[in-house]
Amino acid sequence: MQNPPNTNRPYLGFGLGLRTQHYHSVLDTKPNVDWFEVLSENYMVPGGKPLHFLDRIRADYPVVMHGVSLSIGSTTPFDQNYLRDLRQLADRIQPEWISDHLCWTGVHGQNMHDLLPLPYTEETAKHVAERVNIVQDYLGRRILLENVSSYASYVDSTMSEWEFISLICEKADCLLLLDVNNIYVSSYNHEFDAKAFISGVPANRVQQIHLAGHHNHGDYIIDTHDAPVIDPVWDLYEYATSRFGKVSTMIERDDNIPEIADLVQELQRARDIAARYPQKILNGIKHE
Repeated sequence: MQNPPNTNRPYLGFGLGLRTQHYHSVLDTKPNVDWFEVLSENYMVPGGKPLHFLDRIRADYPVVMHGVSLSIGSTTPFDQNYLRDLRQLADRIQPEWISDHLCWTGVHGQNMHDLLPLPYTEETAKHVAERVNIVQDYLGRRILLENVSSYASYVDSTMSEWEFISLICEKADCLLLLDVNNIYVSSYNHEFDAKAFISGVPANRVQQIHLAGHHNHGDYIIDTHDAPVIDPVWDLYEYATSRFGKVSTMIERDDNIPEIADLVQELQRARDIAARYPQKILNGIKHE
């Protein structure tokens, strides 16, 4: 039986990834954005302009932290300096939540700067869940894990990606950042049903949704975050919204970054889709 939607999850509305090009626009124009997601590693420094701008923007908007270097699936022990800096940043800006990717990024201290998929096995799920618990205990909060785009698979895998994700969430009592674009990309590359993925993850664990663009090379898709969200991804987002209810949703853009007004206009499509579904009671507050 599928878990019901979690109507007690925090609901922030519709956000964007905070990018340096937009610092001044955000502060000067106060765009119609409900919240911002920041890349944790960009601000895990003792001072400087990034933190200066983040502190000012944080005074006006809710913020969530999103990392790319936790390497939760690695067999290498955690970098304690990284965890310390992550916690210090969280103490400073008090994010609504913290997320990272369900992947590994390297071994023996070598960061490959890529989000590498894991084999979908019971053994791997147990290993990842143990590491998630270490991080959650250290940070004193539950974290969100994001499904990544993948371009290769393992012959050792014994279950689907969504079954693997569900198992980790159950074992570690963690939450899920559902990247709808990544689901589309992986479903195209590996020829599975994207809707089956959305139907297969535990609805009560989904706390955030990512939307983004990609580059289609014909035989495969690369997740590039350098273009607008395409119609099939919007269709998947509507399917996800119909299942999960209103979930805090944002658009990522990491290259070919337009003016923030253009991203706000694109974000309006997410608002319009969510508005087609019944309002939810979240934390005792009715959200339109």
